[in-house]
Amino acid sequence: MNRDSSQSSFRYLYDSSNLPQSIDESIAQIKAFALQEFDREVVEKQLYYHNREHLENVRRRSTLILQAIVPTWEVWLQQQEPSIDLSRIELLLDLSIAAHDMVQVFISQSDLHATRRREPGVSERASFERLVEYINALNQQLQRHDPDSPARLTDRDIAIIRAAIGATICTYAPTEQAIYQADLYDVQNPPSIVARILALADIGALGIDGTEVYSQEGSLLFLEENLDVIPLLLDETIDRLESDNLALYQNIQQRLLKRCRFQVNFAKSRAARLKSELVGFPESTIDTLTHDVFRYLNPATIQAIEATTPTAETASLKSLLEFFELERYLDR
Repeated sequence: MNRDSSQSSFRYLYDSSNLPQSIDESIAQIKAFALQEFDREVVEKQLYYHNREHLENVRRRSTLILQAIVPTWEVWLQQQEPSIDLSRIELLLDLSIAAHDMVQVFISQSDLHATRRREPGVSERASFERLVEYINALNQQLQRHDPDSPARLTDRDIAIIRAAIGATICTYAPTEQAIYQADLYDVQNPPSIVARILALADIGALGIDGTEVYSQEGSLLFLEENLDVIPLLLDETIDRLESDNLALYQNIQQRLLKRCRFQVNFAKSRAARLKSELVGFPESTIDTLTHDVFRYLNPATIQAIEATTPTAETASLKSLLEFFELERYLDR
């Protein structure tokens, strides 16, 4: 985003009569900015998955995780030096949720009929940098107006947000043919519980919501990453590709097949990694998180996904399109 649009986004910071008076008001103002930027990205970059529905799903899943570990975690927070209020942590988590996908950066590509891709970490870092630019501008304004303003975000607050957004960065594991969040495995700098909550909520559709939401997210991601398929679906050209354009037929078939295989591998990976990824939560809450929150990460769910997902090389384009039900999501 260019400097002109940045200045435009910050324009109302310079009205001292409009400054927040509390941390709650500051977070609300910063969150409003993040959502404004996010909504612009959704429209400009045709985001079918990274939109308000995704944010609401992540917020809902985060709430379920948070509810499972309170009050155990609240006691721990009060014992820290200095202590941290749970209410402040909840505000920072909510802001991190709103901002973690605020900027989406796709790799430039020349091939129209290819899946568009993101370089790992680029979008997340750009989202944080855009957010902290706004936070710093607000903090400076508050500092000039009142050096002791309780509405200012502290360095500790900003570090919590940075770590939470950073924890959502995914890395590809070739042996699993799936993605995982590497920060959750950093033994030298283990992530905070806030970071763990956001990270696991972000990719927790299968474990927390089950196969229907998991399949829906897979379809939305395919649409977002394969925009060239959308006009073919809308005018039904895709139904005639086998006879009219066999090369494109095979191209789209292979992309859909790759997504199907990823769906199966990712489900297996999520189930296999759950125990390791819950280690950072209070020990007394692990059982609840495993069996009540991430209740779908079990052998029966994985078997159901394997049984219903077409992965054979011989799968026709028609059967793959029927599986993803892409038309359902085109009017969103």
